[in-house]
This record gives sequence, structure tokens and C-alpha cells, in this order.
Amino acid sequence: MPGGWAALFCPMPELAEVEFFRKQWDSGVGQKIIAVQLHPRKRIFRGSEPRKIVEHLTGRRFLRSCARGKQMFLEFSGGNWIGIHLGMTGKLRTEPAGFRPEKHDHFVLQQRRQALVLRDARLFGRVRFHHGASEPEWWRTAAPEISSDKFDQKYLDAFLHRHARAPIKAVILMQAGFAGIGNWMADEILWRAKIAPSILAGALAPARRARLLRETRFVASESLRIIGPAFSDPPSDWLIHQKWKREGVCPRHQLPLRKGIIGGRTTAWCLRCQK
Repeated sequence: MPGGWAALFCPMPELAEVEFFRKQWDSGVGQKIIAVQLHPRKRIFRGSEPRKIVEHLTGRRFLRSCARGKQMFLEFSGGNWIGIHLGMTGKLRTEPAGFRPEKHDHFVLQQRRQALVLRDARLFGRVRFHHGASEPEWWRTAAPEISSDKFDQKYLDAFLHRHARAPIKAVILMQAGFAGIGNWMADEILWRAKIAPSILAGALAPARRARLLRETRFVASESLRIIGPAFSDPPSDWLIHQKWKREGVCPRHQLPLRKGIIGGRTTAWCLRCQK
């Protein structure tokens, strides 16, 4: 399970971390759910009816899973769908068959060979349930994946224009436009694009918007490639390794990073790189 840089510096799962946790349940694909165990009064099930989750998933087969941004989506036979958002402390894991849930194990799918477990100590995550012949509306209307053709320069320019008066750091954190990008990835993108996090989105010239698109795609794809499969550390020359240090320095110039709150989140940037 995760350790190293992630345990120290990443309080909330982002694009690549979500992909890693999604894969933890892959061994259960194709198997039936023998029993469903959950804590029905926990806020993690807000907006859903836990009783229906138990009723509709018991005896069904786990068909597939996928991730989009910070959201996970699981399909079960019989037209049953589960959406999972990990929040700040949510984690997926597997345990041996017959596993007995502990205090923070709020959603457990028992199978013959194993148990699929969702743990969330702080309960900022969410489990959504849908029963129907097609995917729920809340999944179909999600923002396009950064790796998709829909996330192009035209799309990015239009989104920045709609939020022209907001700091670019705050805009990149908006899941309606940049699905899966969280605090550390936003800082990484802006540092690589050499864009100050406080500059207004509408003030970016075309060349800088093009660079923003390129670096957004790069950080997203490399994070998925490196972190997604096994939660490996990003390269040592990435900003993330310095971002949370009290005396963090720019990996390029070794100059002290500036720290501040932008868009409600702790932000780190280099005054020389990001003028």
C-alpha cells in the first residue's frame, strides 16, 4: 500500500492515486457478491439508500470498473452501478474471504475468494448507487478526461474564459474543467508551465494557454504511468518533493519556494520560474 512521498505529502487522492486504488479491486471482477456489509448511518452514503445497495448488489456479479478524474465507477450485473469518491482519506483494498470489517471499513463486498473493502476514516468520501439499464446521469455528464481528444485547446480556452476573473490555480482545481487535478498536481503543472498561480485565468496570453495545456497533459499522463500501477514515487526533480517542505526549494534553481493560500489551498511556486 502507499508509503513514502504519498503518505507524507498527499492528503487527498488525485488522478493517479485514484487509479491506483481503483485497481485494488480488479481481482474481484467476474465474481459474485455473496454479501454486502456497510454502515448505513454514515454520511459517506448521503444521497443513496443503503438498504437498496444491499438488496440490489447481493448475488450480483462485479463486471468492470473505471475511473474519471477523482471519481470511480463500478458496474454490476442486473443494471447496478456504484460511484465512489475517496474524499481525503478513502482507500480501497482487498482482504481474505470472511474478513470482519473494522471501525472505518464502511463498505465491504464479500466474495467467495476475498472481500473488497472501502475504508474512510474521516468520512469525506462518498458512495453513490444507481439502478437502471444505462449509466447514471451524474457519470455521463462528468468533465472530459484530460487524456481524451475532447480536452483540447478549444475546450481549455473556453473554460478559462468562463472563469476569467479567478486565479489560475483556483481554476485548475475546478473538477468541472480539470477532472482529477488536485492541489499538488496543480502546483506541478503551473511550475512546469512557468505560470504564477495568482495570475487571473483571463490574463493568460495564447502562448501561455498552449503551454498550460501541454503541461497539464504531461503531468496527468506521467502521474498515471508512474503512480497509477504501484504508487511509485514521481521523479526526484518534480516540485512535489519540495512543495510541502518547510524550506522547500525550486528543483531548477534551488531558490526558496514562495508559499501562500490561493483558491483556498496551500500553494508553492518559484518567483524566478513563475514571474
